[in-house]
Amino acid sequence: MKLGWIWLTVMLALGGSVTAHAATDSREVVDQARGKPVIRGGIVYKHYCTLCHGERGDGMARATKLYGAVNLRITNQPRDYYEKVVREGGVAVDRSPFMPPWDGELSEEQIGDVVAYLDAVTNPIRRGEVVFKSNCVLCHGVKADGKGRASVLYDPPPANLTRSDKNDQYKKMIVTYGGEAMGRSPVMPIWGEQLSEQEIDDVVAYLRTILVVPPSQ
Repeated sequence: MKLGWIWLTVMLALGGSVTAHAATDSREVVDQARGKPVIRGGIVYKHYCTLCHGERGDGMARATKLYGAVNLRITNQPRDYYEKVVREGGVAVDRSPFMPPWDGELSEEQIGDVVAYLDAVTNPIRRGEVVFKSNCVLCHGVKADGKGRASVLYDPPPANLTRSDKNDQYKKMIVTYGGEAMGRSPVMPIWGEQLSEQEIDDVVAYLRTILVVPPSQ
């Protein structure tokens, strides 16, 4: 499942805690998120920022060619950086003078909201959590402990990812090519057919953060 940009925003606003239950109506999810700063910030971003920075903040946008070699990709930065560049423009952070100061046009709430949005969608760990909780919890569980709802159906059971001794490269390969290709359970899907490379990199980054003490040998 490739996450749409708006759906990713909704999930991030909810802390990545929404799992893919068939009975959940997407309208209910949006209702839960209504009023959240990240959701509001996504709306601000769409109206004011996509023309130059692109829908995904990757600098691939309609106006990109107007700025020559200037890189308009939005990178992961501290929140105070985002607030400064939004308020005071690119010159204030030694970046492109084409980035205008928005302090006189956006309200305090709008500035706070778009900063919250940028902080969320440029963070690979938060994005990876959304990917994991949207695709992996049925088997591996919300806590990644291998105790998902479907885990009882499989022998061997899904791995406890909080105690994995595998490195990032291995995890990327098994997610991309599936369990059978790595000599593991054939039940593990070939996620490379459904997830982008960026989404896979993000979920691997997230899995790195949830590790606890490795199991005894």
